[in-house]
Amino acid sequence: MYKTTKNKYIDLLSYQQKQKIIYIVFTLSIILTFLTTLFLVAAYADVPLVKLGNEVLLEDYFYLIEGKKVGLITNQTGIDSRGVSFIDNLLATHRVKLIALFAPEHGLDGKTRAGAQINSYIHPLYDIPVYSLYGNTRMPTEEMLFSLEVLIFDIQDIGARTYTYMSTLQYCIIAAEKYNRSIIVLDRPNPLGGLIVEGPVLEDNFKSFVGVDNLPMSHGMTVGELAQFYNRNIGADLVVIPMEGYHRAMTFSETGLPFVQTSPNIPDLQSVYGYMATGLGEGTGVFQRDQFRWIGGKGLDSYQYAEVLNKAGLPGVWYIPEDRDTAGGVRLDIYDPSVFNPAKSGIYALAYAFILADFQVPKSVPGNLIMFDKIMGTDKIGLFLERKATPQQIVAYYTPELERFKKEREQYLISFYKQPDS
Repeated sequence: MYKTTKNKYIDLLSYQQKQKIIYIVFTLSIILTFLTTLFLVAAYADVPLVKLGNEVLLEDYFYLIEGKKVGLITNQTGIDSRGVSFIDNLLATHRVKLIALFAPEHGLDGKTRAGAQINSYIHPLYDIPVYSLYGNTRMPTEEMLFSLEVLIFDIQDIGARTYTYMSTLQYCIIAAEKYNRSIIVLDRPNPLGGLIVEGPVLEDNFKSFVGVDNLPMSHGMTVGELAQFYNRNIGADLVVIPMEGYHRAMTFSETGLPFVQTSPNIPDLQSVYGYMATGLGEGTGVFQRDQFRWIGGKGLDSYQYAEVLNKAGLPGVWYIPEDRDTAGGVRLDIYDPSVFNPAKSGIYALAYAFILADFQVPKSVPGNLIMFDKIMGTDKIGLFLERKATPQQIVAYYTPELERFKKEREQYLISFYKQPDS
């Protein structure tokens, strides 16, 4: 009897111990799984989805530049997906002869104010010339290119026709063709995405450094696609190194790439989105503030202005009434960049401002194009504004030419940037 009871006690104790062991093992497995997940998240959370053209060049197309004398057109935005300067990456290979740098408006560090002339100099760290393309010349000269075999372009755009970095790109393609050099363009995303194409298309008579080709305000192309579009009328020896992992519907935030301040007044993506939405009224009295986050002018009632803009149903944005000193205006709350249309929003904001208050359209004269018409790419928009035309009438006017551009544009788009399900 004792023996039987003892055996039952021993069996019961054994069962409890087994359950405890199972519980401990199960708990440890959960902890191990959790720690493994944390490790993987930490390891891969900062890995961008998109690989930039400068990385693809070094990994897959290095033979294009190996052993060659190279000139690099770049600035502070010329980084890889980890935020490392492409200048440093190029020098670290030791198999490329980087013998010159070329800097656009705002300089190599992007800190010089808009419109300020920049001089060429010898870089104190790299001991190579930094040629200014926003000084005595805006196009590389034969002397600048004399010792070079290849030009490389690596600068971030913001998706607007008037942003001069892409004018510099076009000038460099022209110089490459003129002086018989090849040019490699390293592709980067359009921060506005590749789906929004909007605004009046620039007319030939209004070409300038803030509009070098027949593009709408918002072209919806990457740097490489723009280069291919430009080159249709140039014929340079052009190679575009595409990105990997990019598709046209991506917002910049979805790429996982770091955003670098592109110029003094464009510190972040909110300023990128607001650039065309608030900055179209040059010389009219309708102006932007707070790095393209606010638009308004004297004589506007902020609440009335906000009301008509919000009733217009423009996607992805809400307008908040806000006075600035003696000017009425609105602050933009861009809550969905994936559907926000900066150029159309800018046209609407300008048109409604003219309807609600008294503003003047500056006039171009023969031999002197005023900045407003350069930005618009035509003098027709000013005429519409003078008549207090509705924004819908203005959009209807430029839509036929915009549709023609969209069809032409298709042949210069990089095909594998299509959305995964398209």
